[in-house]
Amino acid sequence: MNKKTLRDVDLKGKRVVMRVDFNVPIKEGSIKDDTRIKGALPSIRHVLDNGGSLVLMSHLGRPKGKGYEAEFSLKPVAEYLANLLGRPVVFAPDCANADADVAALQPGGIVMLENTRFYKAEDGKVKPAEGMSDEELKAKKAELKAKREELAKKLASYGDIYCNDAFGTAHRAHASTAVICKFVKESVAGFLMEKEIEYLGNAVEKPTRPFVAILGGAKVSDKLAVVKNLLDKVDTLIIGGGMAYTFLKAQGHDVGNSLCEQDQLDYARDMIEKAKANGKQFLLPVDNVAADKFDAEANTQIVGNDIPAGWMALDIGPKTTELYAAAIKGAKTVVWNGPMGCFEMKKFAGGTTGVCQAVAESGAVSIIGGGDSVSAVNKSGLADKMTHISTGGGASLEFLEGKELPGVAALSDK
Repeated sequence: MNKKTLRDVDLKGKRVVMRVDFNVPIKEGSIKDDTRIKGALPSIRHVLDNGGSLVLMSHLGRPKGKGYEAEFSLKPVAEYLANLLGRPVVFAPDCANADADVAALQPGGIVMLENTRFYKAEDGKVKPAEGMSDEELKAKKAELKAKREELAKKLASYGDIYCNDAFGTAHRAHASTAVICKFVKESVAGFLMEKEIEYLGNAVEKPTRPFVAILGGAKVSDKLAVVKNLLDKVDTLIIGGGMAYTFLKAQGHDVGNSLCEQDQLDYARDMIEKAKANGKQFLLPVDNVAADKFDAEANTQIVGNDIPAGWMALDIGPKTTELYAAAIKGAKTVVWNGPMGCFEMKKFAGGTTGVCQAVAESGAVSIIGGGDSVSAVNKSGLADKMTHISTGGGASLEFLEGKELPGVAALSDK
């Protein structure tokens, strides 16, 4: 990575304003999964151990951007972090009005700002209102852009150095993730960000071969660019999940009531032909677990590539699981993004679990690309067998598409 990291700056006596991704599940004030919080600890501890102080900022959930909303407050996260670190974390209840708390910081001290998305200016997005003219929309966008710059400047004023350790939001050009870099002298990557870019970058640009990519999830349209980009780089591309049935339909198979995007059939045919022309192995299901309804208690049957009328495929079948496992077994690099079926329901978890087991046993460098894939790996109990589990769903997808991430691009070059 050609960007500066925390190792490249003198931290003694400096305040570091750090963007973290503490967008964690909270229920009744209790944090249900602290993976993202623990992922940021190496960067946090490095700053504190090297004589710096910290101003932490994050978003949580999807508030309306009109001020405080109790269910999206980061206060429980600040309390949780204090327990993890064994030191106080001062909570500032307004991210844009924390001057007093920040000014009182001493080396080794931490201030945690309230949810940045309580301000609409954080993302600066405009949703056109009904009846809004083009001129009004243009004016509203300009107004919000100015407010985003203003918020970014305010957040930047809290630190001498900016550090982005929130890979999960690196694909967003928000005030706290990218625009802030305009207003600080040095912008560096945290260790989690560095690790994410290193693993994903090496996997895509210089993988140890054979390189196998596994793509699942519901829709082909969500991963159009990923399939296209990876087909130029992988040795084998494995397709599962709901997106598989658009590809099977494109081959002339009946898919019953399975998820299928009719407007993507031509694209699916093109990708299958491209793989064939380039000598790539393109694996699709050879059997499926079909259900008579989308329900945990549905009647099921194992069928081939043609799904009976009135039935829907909700998981890959046992023969497909064996086929995919065999391909994974010989891999040296594996990237996996998206489950093989509706793994949340036990009847349709077999394919995802089988693939997970195969990746764990392969001995390959394995990168799990965020979102449902991470949930599946954690549920399987095999997380410790994976080389790297990404903290960013959308960000890892855009990286795999070959896109530049605004939150990375804005950082200082080495």
